[in-house]
Amino acid sequence: MQTLNDTNFCRYEVKKSIFITYAAPVNEFDALRMKLKTEHPKAAHVVWAYRKLNEFNQIVENGSDDGEPKGTSAQPILNVLRGAEFINVCVLVVRYFGGVKLGTGGLVRAYSTAAKSVLNEAKVTVYEQKENFIFACKYGSVSRIEHFLEKIEAAFGEREFGAESVTWKLKLCAKQKKEFKIFLDALGETNYH
Repeated sequence: MQTLNDTNFCRYEVKKSIFITYAAPVNEFDALRMKLKTEHPKAAHVVWAYRKLNEFNQIVENGSDDGEPKGTSAQPILNVLRGAEFINVCVLVVRYFGGVKLGTGGLVRAYSTAAKSVLNEAKVTVYEQKENFIFACKYGSVSRIEHFLEKIEAAFGEREFGAESVTWKLKLCAKQKKEFKIFLDALGETNYH
């Protein structure tokens, strides 16, 4: 499976209809959709689809044709996402109607092409499933831990500063988790699970 870390966009035109397409990490979906509706109030449609993993590691898919004939826009986008095995990715397409009807087959081709175009231009990364990792450390170890997390390209996550220790909640892939446990053991910080 693969995913995106950044938002990308491209523009595609067919029979005078303009398709402005965005692909982004799924956690940016709500904000991006609101932004596009605000920035493009005269657009005929803002079609979208996404694929993501829920908390039970099940694939959840959703989409909206936003007034286009049923099955001619969101479904083709989902098919592109499925075919390329994208996960935790959303695609939104702003369509300005150009005055020429495309027909159902033309719409399917146009939305498929728009989704493929933006995903082909995007910087794709391999999706790695991350697990929760919780640990506590002494205050004296915080800067060394931060440095190591940067080294293995892991986010600092949530931190809770207590009276004598700092509790961390991280999301790590299997490789990061293994390296981090070795580091914590060497540091003498063995309070993790």
